[in-house]
Amino acid sequence: MTGRTIVTEGTVRPAAPGPQPRAVSRARPVEGPLVRYEIRVEGHLSETLANAFPELEHVMMSGQTVLFGTVIDEAHLYGLLTRCQSLGLRVLEMRQVPE
Repeated sequence: MTGRTIVTEGTVRPAAPGPQPRAVSRARPVEGPLVRYEIRVEGHLSETLANAFPELEHVMMSGQTVLFGTVIDEAHLYGLLTRCQSLGLRVLEMRQVPE
């Protein structure tokens, strides 16, 4: 027995012996041109916080920090926003910028 358990509609049973299905990667290769974004956050980021975004450059102005750089796909973009949220940063604006 593999030690796996299957739960369906309130019943519990051991997993069937034999080969188990493999996870399928949903990652897509990068298609099309890379896109540049700006993410404007409230306050001036310390160097420690700015270093949490090694793939982006940053500039501070008027009580805000602008993080900017190339985003490879939608998952990367959402990952950056999740990182902002995890660090307690208040995102004021996010926008795609022309090359």
